[in-house]
Amino acid sequence: MTRKRETKTHELIRRFRYNKSAVFGLILILSLVFMAIFAPFIAPQDPTPSPPALEKSLKPGFWSNESIPGYPLGTDMMGRDILSRIIHGSRISLTVGFIAVGIATALGILIGVAAGYYGGWIDNILMRITDILFAFPSLLLAIVIVAVIGQGLDKAMIAIGIEYSPQMARVMRGSVLYIKEMEYIEAQKAIGSSNTRIIFRHVLPNSLSPVIVYGTLMMAGAILDAAALGFLGLGAQPPSPEWGAMLSESRFYIVSGSWWAATFPGIAIIIAVLGLNLLGDGLRDILDPRLKE
Repeated sequence: MTRKRETKTHELIRRFRYNKSAVFGLILILSLVFMAIFAPFIAPQDPTPSPPALEKSLKPGFWSNESIPGYPLGTDMMGRDILSRIIHGSRISLTVGFIAVGIATALGILIGVAAGYYGGWIDNILMRITDILFAFPSLLLAIVIVAVIGQGLDKAMIAIGIEYSPQMARVMRGSVLYIKEMEYIEAQKAIGSSNTRIIFRHVLPNSLSPVIVYGTLMMAGAILDAAALGFLGLGAQPPSPEWGAMLSESRFYIVSGSWWAATFPGIAIIIAVLGLNLLGDGLRDILDPRLKE
């Protein structure tokens, strides 16, 4: 059994290595994780200096003769180094993504397993609740939740987690419905195994492949939604170097020619979302080819 598992693991690693888009996505995400972990050592400046250096306000970066040494991507309206704020902002965006997806996954697994395995009235009630949540556009639902529980980064993470939980519940329910029809599940029922044992020993472990894939793709959406909430002033609050908040603070200066203040945070969001989407697509092809269509 151990040898068979090792063979399967080696096969998955081999298939991953030959999936160029997944490898490229993994490199992008690992680069962001490295940047987030070592932000204090990598960032050339303090991302939130106090008091702000207003004499350095909206100075261009390395491409201009007016650039300031030590500020390669220029400064924002408060004279803060944009590169340092982007580097420190990776911590916030990745944290929001992980925690929001963690909340969505926990709720989705709980609802999906209960609905898929037990069926009947439990399935009907839980799926009707998810249908109601599905009726709201995802970002609008997050905005409504934040309006109810309050503004702030922690509230935004909870709101995004609740926002994505119906989708994860649907994915988990579909996986459980497929797994519970397998012969080995019927055999476990025939020998008198309890529902709890069947769920935790057989159904749940074999239903997680699509959850892993969808969770990776969902994290990209969570980072985007966190940036959107920050842009609207409902997520991270100034002077926090969150990418969406940086876009919001700098959007008025694009027309005046200070394009770099909003452009580089936008590029950081694109890189994070692209990396997660490529990685998620690769994991989908490797772990569960049935999801490819």
